[in-house]
Amino acid sequence: MQTTQHPRQWFKLGTTLFSFTNEYLNLEHSFEDLIAQVAVRGLGPGLEIIGFSHVRGFPQVTDRFAERFRELMAQYRLTPTCLSVNADVAIRRGTSMSDEQAAAYFEPQIRAAAKLGFPVVRTQLAAGPGALERLLPLAEKLQVKMGPELHAPWTLEAPAIVAYRELYERVKSPFLGFIPDFGASAKALPPSYLDYLREAGMPEDLLALAVGLWTGPGETQWKRDEFARRASALRAEPSVVSALSVMFSILSPQNARVWLEIMPQIIHVHCKFYDFDAAGNEPCIPYEELLPVFVEGGYRGYMSSEWEGHMYSQGSGLEAVERHHALCKRILIPYQ
Repeated sequence: MQTTQHPRQWFKLGTTLFSFTNEYLNLEHSFEDLIAQVAVRGLGPGLEIIGFSHVRGFPQVTDRFAERFRELMAQYRLTPTCLSVNADVAIRRGTSMSDEQAAAYFEPQIRAAAKLGFPVVRTQLAAGPGALERLLPLAEKLQVKMGPELHAPWTLEAPAIVAYRELYERVKSPFLGFIPDFGASAKALPPSYLDYLREAGMPEDLLALAVGLWTGPGETQWKRDEFARRASALRAEPSVVSALSVMFSILSPQNARVWLEIMPQIIHVHCKFYDFDAAGNEPCIPYEELLPVFVEGGYRGYMSSEWEGHMYSQGSGLEAVERHHALCKRILIPYQ
């Protein structure tokens, strides 16, 4: 395959406002401020937002808000790329939504995406492929693509993912797809997260046990269960076991090239990241492998930089995304 074209002819970079959770929750920047920061710092041209986090009254969207949002996109020359929506299938305690109920819950969120000018909505696996199939006529009418985020610990062979792949093969609609999360193709755990746990008093033997299992062979669910079993035998506190078990859910070691299997069905990408080493590389996500795979596969959508360090840090998401864009652009130089 020829890869001599400029990388932006293959896919474009952008960011999700989820990366700036610290700035948003600490009231350092408003919603409009963050959009301005994305433009001023050159973190576009793509912009992703989260419905229930960034739109007051969501999934209802007022005409005034929609008009103002479109004005901001034009003013800052940004492109709406993806609206992240929620499934919330267990919102009522003790029961779970049927496919029909989940579809009804999604419907106003998809309409909101269309009203705001988003061509893609990120759904959640919990709703199931049956809900998306029911919504397909609406999505096609509104010209909005739908797809679940393929997040760790899921693999492409997991039954929940296979069910979606079978649906897509059967209906063959360009309005159904997937949104890979690069945390599902990690090569290590974030050094900053491990340091955070140590500073919080995490016993070194339990930390070593969790890291050893994560890096070793075996299916993710087995690793998590095996860690809980061994930690229990060591009489570890349940809260400690829970804190370490998160490792097996936020990141998993799936080969970067697996994404080629579903490349034609990828409608957006979440570029998850956490840390940078002294050379400006991400030590736990192999971007030097992942980005060339998407060039090779001919992906032509957008990629959102998604910093998740705010899960355990009060660091600056804006500065983190700046460094992430610099890393991505450096990796893509050979493909220009």
